[in-house]
Formats: sequence, C-alpha cells, structure tokens
Amino acid sequence: MNTNHAKAIKGMSIANIVLAALGILGMLIAWAGLGVGGAAISGSGYDYFYTEDGLYFTTDDVSALLGMLGFLVFLVIVCAVLILVAGILGVRGAALATVLSQAVSALWVMIFLTGKKTRWRLRKGNLRVRAQIVLPCIALGLSPFVMQSTESLIAICFNSSLLRYGGDMAVGAMTVLTSIMQFSNMPLQGLTQGAQPIVSYNYGAKNARRVREAYFCLLRACVTYSMAIWLMVELFPRAFILIFNNDAALVEYASWAVRIYMGCSGIFGIQIACQQTFVALGNAKTSLFLAVWRKIILLIPLIYLLPHLFAVKAFAVFLAEPVADFGAVAVTSITFCRQFRRSMRELEGAEAVDGR
Repeated sequence: MNTNHAKAIKGMSIANIVLAALGILGMLIAWAGLGVGGAAISGSGYDYFYTEDGLYFTTDDVSALLGMLGFLVFLVIVCAVLILVAGILGVRGAALATVLSQAVSALWVMIFLTGKKTRWRLRKGNLRVRAQIVLPCIALGLSPFVMQSTESLIAICFNSSLLRYGGDMAVGAMTVLTSIMQFSNMPLQGLTQGAQPIVSYNYGAKNARRVREAYFCLLRACVTYSMAIWLMVELFPRAFILIFNNDAALVEYASWAVRIYMGCSGIFGIQIACQQTFVALGNAKTSLFLAVWRKIILLIPLIYLLPHLFAVKAFAVFLAEPVADFGAVAVTSITFCRQFRRSMRELEGAEAVDGR
C-alpha cells in the first residue's frame, strides 16, 4: 500500500474517534472525515512546508514572507474556485485546496533551498541524522509540541463537560471561544518566535545586557498586546463573536461565556514570554514543565472539578480556563525570576572572565 494512502487512512480513523468524542455525529463525521482525509494525503508536502522556517536563517525576511503569503493567497484562490464556484465539493474542496497550496509552497521552498540565492544550500551529504544535533533540538521543541498537541485533548475535555452541563449551545459557544482565543494568541506566537533568535544569539555571545534588553522588550510587547486584546474582548464581546458566528442565540450565550473564558488572558503575555525565553536560553526541561503544568496538571482537572463547586455548571467549566491561566502565570513568573537571575549572574561572571 502507498505510504501516503496509509497515512490518510490512519488520519481518517483518528479523525472519526476524535470527532465522536467531541460529540459531532452523523453526517458531520462523514463530511469532516473527507476533509481530514484529504489533508492527510498531503503527507510530506505539509512537512516540507514547515521547513520554510529555515528561510529565516538562510536569507532575508522578505523571502520567508513571500513564501507564507504565496501559500495563503494560493489557498484563498483555490478555495474560492473549489468551494464558491464549484460549490459541490464542499469540505472536500477545502481539503483539496489545502493540499494543492501546500504542494506549491513546498515546491517553492525546495527550489529556493537548492538554488543559488540561499546562503546555505541543501545538500544530500548534510542530511545525515546525528544524535548530538538532533536530540537537543527535539528537547527544545518538546515544549511547543506539548502546547500544540494537547489542544485536541483540551477540546475533548471542554466539549464533553459542556455537552453534559450546557448542551449543544454550550458546545457551539466553546467552538467560537476557542477560535477567538487562537485568533488573539497568534501575534503573541509571532512576537516570541521573532525574539527567540535574538535572545539565543546574545546568550551564546555572553552579552548579558543585550539578553536582558531583548527579554524585557519582548515582555513589554507581549503584555501590552495581551492586555489590549483582553480589554477589547471584555468591552466588546459581540464584535469578536460575530466574526465567527452570527446566530442570535449563540451570540447571546457566548457573549457572557467569552468574558469568563478569557478573564485572565490579559496576563497571558507574561506566560508565553517567559516560557519561550526559557527555550531561547536552552532550558528545555523548565519550559516543558511549564507547558505540562498549565494544560495537563491544572486545566484538565479543573474542567472536571469546578462544576462540583458551583451551582451553574457550564459557568464553572468556562471558569477553568482563567483559573488555570492565573495559576500558570504565577508559577511561571516565580520560576523565571529565580532562574533568569541565576543565568544572568553566570553570564556576567563568564563575561568578566573573558574580559580580563
């Protein structure tokens, strides 16, 4: 059997289990399965698309931006043709558009990385797996991997509890709330990804002053943004909900729920700035612990425990998110202050020795 086909079958099987756990049944499983299956068939194309991260280290930011924009523009155009014009393809059209867009993006990246414009050309001889290089990379990548991979598990926990205590309306509201949260957190991810190489470079150069400046600049930017988006959501919840759904009953229900769900998102900028700085400083263990602490140790148990403490059960489920956020930020801040100061003292000591 073709490897890509096997991956597609595996992807659709997992999709059916997950969708059933989310409470989505019947035709929704069939149609969503077609979409997930189409995306799964893209296989290596999707993996190669993410090698575009290498462009940030091989050329100017314009090339990386063109690659991302090219993918998005092509995706929008193909989606318009396959869904809006053809119509009959529906979800399958969206999956096919995604596959084609990823294939074009992968082709563009491979042409660039094997061409003359890149500073470090992709060569066969350099593709050998070396444990001393790969293992530290995997360790540093575990924290963001846990953050991303546990999203589905969190969604299953939230939706199963909300379906029990709030019915279909609560599950529908949770879908909108998750979209708003992801939408609002994307700039934070961009800020931290942009700051990581700067912090890492200066840490490797033993320049403690620049490491501090880069971190505090990142912290100010993250907190300013997170507080701004939190304030807008709290003041104008309907405006954000209407971006994703215009059903009157759902908008009314989600309007109070989003204020609870994102109650502590204003300080989440501290969490992501500190956690990603740990990665930039090579402290993979602490960063992994903080990722597990927030989602696995705090959030999942709170989803099931809080409904037993409040009369309004659905309210208690939504409340689990801000309580977990507050607990995570508190532990992260204390841990970061201690370890960052120690790292800077060691760096300043090494800098003084080198300066003699």
